[in-house]
Amino acid sequence: MKIKSAIYVKSIIGSDEILFDGKFQVALMGRSNVGKSTLINSLTMRKNLARSSSSPGKTIRMDFFLVNNSFYLIDFPGYGYSKHTSQKREKLAKMILWYLMYTEIKNRLILLVIDTKVGITPFDTDMLKTFHEQQINYIIVANKVDNLKMGQKEKQIMNLQFENQYSEVIPYSSIQKHQGLKLMSKISSYVS
Repeated sequence: MKIKSAIYVKSIIGSDEILFDGKFQVALMGRSNVGKSTLINSLTMRKNLARSSSSPGKTIRMDFFLVNNSFYLIDFPGYGYSKHTSQKREKLAKMILWYLMYTEIKNRLILLVIDTKVGITPFDTDMLKTFHEQQINYIIVANKVDNLKMGQKEKQIMNLQFENQYSEVIPYSSIQKHQGLKLMSKISSYVS
């Protein structure tokens, strides 16, 4: 799939008509500072489409980006950011769980973005459990592979695949555009 257009549409914190307008939704989830916004910018080839920052915890809403006028990329707040107040962390977690469990949206795919060097965290394990319980389609994106040497990268990818045998693990680097075509092809197979 070639991305011809990508625009920011709106940000929401709860129920909104955009959730139910019939367009396919590709939601990016993962812990804070794992590179979700940068991944959106990389996939769409738009440097500043999604707001990214070196400081974690900047995304606090579900940000909707319309791609090719046919599907949404949704940038979700990261989970597990320790400097947020416990009340704010709980509010963000509830938003994510509400989207996954109670909106009854069927035409969606979750990209669980993992820092390849860090691996699957307990928060990620909780998310994976929810995906399985709710029978939600997902792909694990092993992000930031450029931060690892070749031997480390291969070992970490094998570990991620071993830990999660129910989904494909796609290595990715927003800097090197590593496996970008493969990831877009996978997304396209769900969107079509």
